[in-house]
Amino acid sequence: MTTYEDFAGRETLPLWEGPDPVNVPMIRHWAEAMGDRNPIYRDDAAARATGRPGVVAPASMMQAWTMRGYAATVEGPDAGAAAGARELDALLEKDGYTSVVATDSEFEFHRELVPGDRVSVREVVETISPEKSTALGAGRFVTTVRTYTDQDGEVVAVQRWRLLRFRPKTARAPRPRPAVNRDNAFWFEAAREHRLVIQRCAGCGTPRHPPGPCCPHCGSFEWDAAEASGRGQVYSFVVNHHPRHPAFEYPLIVAVVELDEGTRLVTNLVGAEPGEVEIGMPVVLDWLDADPDLSLPVFRPQSGTAA
Repeated sequence: MTTYEDFAGRETLPLWEGPDPVNVPMIRHWAEAMGDRNPIYRDDAAARATGRPGVVAPASMMQAWTMRGYAATVEGPDAGAAAGARELDALLEKDGYTSVVATDSEFEFHRELVPGDRVSVREVVETISPEKSTALGAGRFVTTVRTYTDQDGEVVAVQRWRLLRFRPKTARAPRPRPAVNRDNAFWFEAAREHRLVIQRCAGCGTPRHPPGPCCPHCGSFEWDAAEASGRGQVYSFVVNHHPRHPAFEYPLIVAVVELDEGTRLVTNLVGAEPGEVEIGMPVVLDWLDADPDLSLPVFRPQSGTAA
């Protein structure tokens, strides 16, 4: 009989080449979306001034170059998976580990990618833990290693990816867990105390969100955190109807709220019907206590702005 220990070293994703080569338009879109103004991602001269051959891709894009895309994804949950992955999923589901949450991702970068590179990825199981008791329910941590290679077969990055497969404690599905790392842990710790904080550069004083290790304006690595007033306005929003996740109530209003302090964050709007929400509508902070270990800021209309 196959045991979890038998999966160590087994392939979950055969070598797969990303659909597109590394290219400047995708780099530009990524940098703009992330608010990363580093000129080495868009200006050849600026990149060469640092000793690089020209524009390079942000290291954080590594995984993006091998994403299969929407059409390949909807072929089915097993599309592109190795036999080992399908067998492992079947065993986990048989043992009741029907829910999944990503817990962490660690990258080791060997070199920067440049336009024209073709990136491939292969994934194998590293370890599967014994059953652990967690706040979400009993589960096993599945750790895999993804190796990224270029068109010459040279390793450009290695990613250690860890998921928790678990049996939910309650019939209601738990809220998906955020990815907490060394850069944003302070923010989630403050949220557990019902404090909304904003990371602020200690060099130039510029506030930023989401948190990051370096100021995109002056490049300083020094920062502190200021507590937000909890007031803002709706910068944009969508109403999510489908697909539905059992942890949420629908229709689900997802908004980008611009705080009075100048930063924006993605959040949920509560206490209003979708038809009542307008761009520029004043909103105030509230808190969602998803579970004993997770509190998240949500916003509701300022008194008198919604029916």
